Amino acid sequence: MNPSAAREDVRYLGRLLGDAIRLFDGQALFEQIESIRRASVEAHRNPGSERDAALAARLNALSLEDMLAFVRGFLCFSLLSNLAEDRQARRAAALSDDSADEASGRPDTLARAIRTLEAKGIDRAAIRATLEGALIAPVLTAHPTEVRRKSVIDREAAISRLLAALDRESDPAARAELEADLFREIVVLWKTRPLRAVGITVADEIENALSYFRLTFLEVLPRLTLRWQALLGANLPAFVRVGSWIGGDRDGNPNVTAETLALALRQQARVALGHYLEELHALGGALSLSDTLITATPDLERLAARSGDTSPHRADEPYRRAVSGIYARLAASFEVLTGEAPPRRAHVAAAPYACAGDLLADLQVVRASLASGRAPLPNRRLEALIAAVETFGFHLATLDLRQNADVHNRVVADLLRAAGVEADYLALDEDARIALLRRELGHNRLLYNPHLAYADETGREMDILRTLADAHARFGRACVRNYIVSKTSGVSNLLEVYVLLKEVGLYRPGPPPRCPVMAVPLFETIEDLERAPAVMDRFLGLPEMAALARAGDGMQEVMLGYSDSNKDGGYLTSTWSLHEAACALVDVFARHGVRMQLFHGRGGAVGRGGGSAFAAIRAQPAGTVGGRIRITEQGEVIAAKYGNPAVGAASLETMAAATLLATLDPPALNGDLRRFRPALARLSETAFRAYRALVYETPGFTQFFRAATPIAEIADLKIGSRPASRTTSEKIEDLRAIPWVFSWGQARIMLPGWYGVGAALEAFPDRGLLAAMLAAWPFLQATFSNLEMVLAKSDMAVAADYAALVPDADLSGRIFGQIRDEWQRTRDQLLALTGQTDLLERAPDTQRAIRLRLPYIEPLNTLQVELIRRRRAGDDRPAIREGILLTINGIAAGLRNTG
Repeated sequence: MNPSAAREDVRYLGRLLGDAIRLFDGQALFEQIESIRRASVEAHRNPGSERDAALAARLNALSLEDMLAFVRGFLCFSLLSNLAEDRQARRAAALSDDSADEASGRPDTLARAIRTLEAKGIDRAAIRATLEGALIAPVLTAHPTEVRRKSVIDREAAISRLLAALDRESDPAARAELEADLFREIVVLWKTRPLRAVGITVADEIENALSYFRLTFLEVLPRLTLRWQALLGANLPAFVRVGSWIGGDRDGNPNVTAETLALALRQQARVALGHYLEELHALGGALSLSDTLITATPDLERLAARSGDTSPHRADEPYRRAVSGIYARLAASFEVLTGEAPPRRAHVAAAPYACAGDLLADLQVVRASLASGRAPLPNRRLEALIAAVETFGFHLATLDLRQNADVHNRVVADLLRAAGVEADYLALDEDARIALLRRELGHNRLLYNPHLAYADETGREMDILRTLADAHARFGRACVRNYIVSKTSGVSNLLEVYVLLKEVGLYRPGPPPRCPVMAVPLFETIEDLERAPAVMDRFLGLPEMAALARAGDGMQEVMLGYSDSNKDGGYLTSTWSLHEAACALVDVFARHGVRMQLFHGRGGAVGRGGGSAFAAIRAQPAGTVGGRIRITEQGEVIAAKYGNPAVGAASLETMAAATLLATLDPPALNGDLRRFRPALARLSETAFRAYRALVYETPGFTQFFRAATPIAEIADLKIGSRPASRTTSEKIEDLRAIPWVFSWGQARIMLPGWYGVGAALEAFPDRGLLAAMLAAWPFLQATFSNLEMVLAKSDMAVAADYAALVPDADLSGRIFGQIRDEWQRTRDQLLALTGQTDLLERAPDTQRAIRLRLPYIEPLNTLQVELIRRRRAGDDRPAIREGILLTINGIAAGLRNTG
């Protein structure tokens, strides 16, 4: 990214925002906001207690009405600053052709990755073989970390499109028109309500996710697939595919039901088939080839003859008649799968397609005929449509189901009790449960009886399973392939899922057993991660389960949870435990002859596994990628990565390049790892003790956390359909990781992203070994890079204001003192280790970007503290609540990550 160009963009957009404020709200408001902005910038450039105190007093003296207007102004400015940064990133990511990639020198494109591998003696045949069996899948989730309304995101998208148009336009008159449109969109952004008036529903979350398919995935992925095929000279399968949890993730969310699952699948089909119909309509208009002037293949002639299109206007146009018949069949499929009439009705009646493969076969007939003449006549739209159908099918995105293992325990117990098989399944130990479940999976008898009474929970889960079975019959097996089991602690947790799938005919006993849906364990806590290799060793040691994995796609997926492991053990221990679990799982799977696929449950903030996706994938331990990786994408990360087609293309290419490199060019540490791993294990143990001592063993810590952060106020944001906690308990153990990380970020403490690392580094005796590890180990480089970024975004002076919200001053002083001391220790130790005098000294672009934002974030922190203080003192005016929520939005926009 070009920092000076980004600054110019920020100034330009800021000036337009200022004009909008002045024009629509008056000079006085503009001058008030502008004077505070200048004072904040000056206070940040030349910090001093008097200057800082004067700025704080000035902010707190604002009337409530002016305070709200000021916060909206800074919020809008932060959103526009993000767009300026993205514009420069988009320019740097120019993916229009390989020559642009060569010129940019970016390491994170597939073309560059291939050149890197070839330079190391890895030939194209090996690269093609890897990609032919690859699966690279970003998986969209509805985890509530996106604080912006969809209306605000839409305005940002419109502004982004206009900025991109300005980049392409040179005519002065046309540029003037675009600039007028840009000003209008900024005015609309300024006048758009930033806060949601009502809570978001699962249906809203589904629609929000689908907007990214319409905007980015349906356009970008087929284009990338064709580009990569041309690059490698091979007709590669679509190895990048998009997944989703939205509508199927019911872990702790009672609002996800059989109805929402059916809605998600129906709406996904609506978007996919609607896109195909539009492309077919355009294609039919383009293929006006006359059989009096060209010769079509017999297959194409037969396809045209079967079309039912008898229009005399197209009698000599076999391609148009063929496409007309394809359109008619797909329109009939649209009606069957969605229950709605297609947006544009077909001219003729036709039977629906049985599956996406049949549509694909017809499209390939058209392609083969176009390629068969004296001079082949390829059609880019047709090629993109074929790539789209191969990628998205009729289901658009593979939807995962997720549920907590405790729910499966209770449902299976209820079924076994009612069937007279086992009166108290929950009282059995793990060995007895496994033995019983294996017996149930060994025959075809069902447990459920519609004439018996069951718990309400059992009824809800059975409804989900029946909807799942119906979806497979309607949309194909690719619509749902994975069933994630949260809180997996033993083999029985996976076998219970197969027992439930057997009840609806999806699991079929062997030999070998068959099931189109895979039970996927999710190992989340530190203890779970340590236990994961033993659990999977025992699971794959069951002959029928190993046979099941080999009979399907030849692999078994394991999901690793970043968020809860971080909340459980702190940043360094979580990161190391994930690394070690992955390494140990490689050996387990190799021993059983089953391929492993890892699913990384990463979030946007570093405390939840955030950071550079390219660096994170490249840093994966050798042997853990194998060409296949799935990674969750959620909340603000979805908008940042996929809210713009060009940035979306760069994000998807980054994942592909990193996966290919991690597979064929893993870090060559060899013998060094024998020294490095015990050292990092020691660091992790020290960091773990420090973190646990503060968070789980310090008396009063929970009270400090709930008073010194806006955790209670965040619950008012209406940003997700699920509760903040899985239970009504206020214990940190029961709090979801998202609000845990979100609230520390708002208070500028960012504790989940660094606490304990300073203590670990200080206690480690061999500084030379630490330096060698950091110099040679990509895993540690990525870990400390993320750590450094979090430290740079945190601020203990601002945090002290939040700590002052704690009613018990002694408690606040004692706990905040520990936090501040450890932050300073972590900063000092990291700088000493990296040889820097300031954080992000070696990443000047990132450093400048953060520093540019801080003068716009810190006043919002000051106002947030003041408004929280007033509200907690009893001022329950709606404007106070609105002001708090606006500051939360503004701080999140400035920091660019939340939960």
